Amino acid sequence: MTEIISKRRAMFRGQLLHLVMLALLLGLLVMLVDMGACAGNFGGLASETWLGMAVLIPVVHQVYVWFFWRLELLYKGVSSTCGMQRGFGLYAAGFGILFISRLLFISILAFSNRWSLPLDSALGFALACVLLVPSLYLAYSVLRYFGIKRAFGLDHFDMHYRHMPFVKKGAFRWSGNAMYVFGFMILWVPGLFFCSKAALLAAAFNHAYIWVHYYCTELPDIRIIYGKSGDRV
Repeated sequence: MTEIISKRRAMFRGQLLHLVMLALLLGLLVMLVDMGACAGNFGGLASETWLGMAVLIPVVHQVYVWFFWRLELLYKGVSSTCGMQRGFGLYAAGFGILFISRLLFISILAFSNRWSLPLDSALGFALACVLLVPSLYLAYSVLRYFGIKRAFGLDHFDMHYRHMPFVKKGAFRWSGNAMYVFGFMILWVPGLFFCSKAALLAAAFNHAYIWVHYYCTELPDIRIIYGKSGDRV
């Protein structure tokens, strides 16, 4: 009982830190946004609106993951209601939609706000290609060595995964957190390709906020699931 209380307290502290860091990131983003950063429009909506949606999606995504991981890890709330396989499948569907939406809305924002960054388009294209390479290598590594289901958080649902070692092949050989280090580089690609200030700000928010998720949600969960050896960074 004491151990359970201790774990829940650690989770609660992580939630408070999450809220504080989110408020700081949003405040910093507001300070950085100006009229020049949000010029343009697309589909009848101003770039400011597309930026708002590009920021809202990762917040919704990470709160969604936090809720289901906590619900299952502490109470078996998903698997006890729907069964493990079906429950994880429903959760994964929502995860996938929100994950794809991150890149989709940043891409729309980049097109809406195109050429707002005073950067040579050829250089922007070259930088976009450079960042695309590690992102694609990470995608290959996930498919080859890690598995999509585990990347979505199956270890929170399936006890079998809790006894499996961490993957150390492919991109994971260079970083235990390769998905966050390399995978999120793809979110910078649209902003560089279209030389968009607003899209680069959205990408920076996404990339910073995923580390808030790691330290405030995923790392406490890893320590519960795998023990202290779960510290990967």
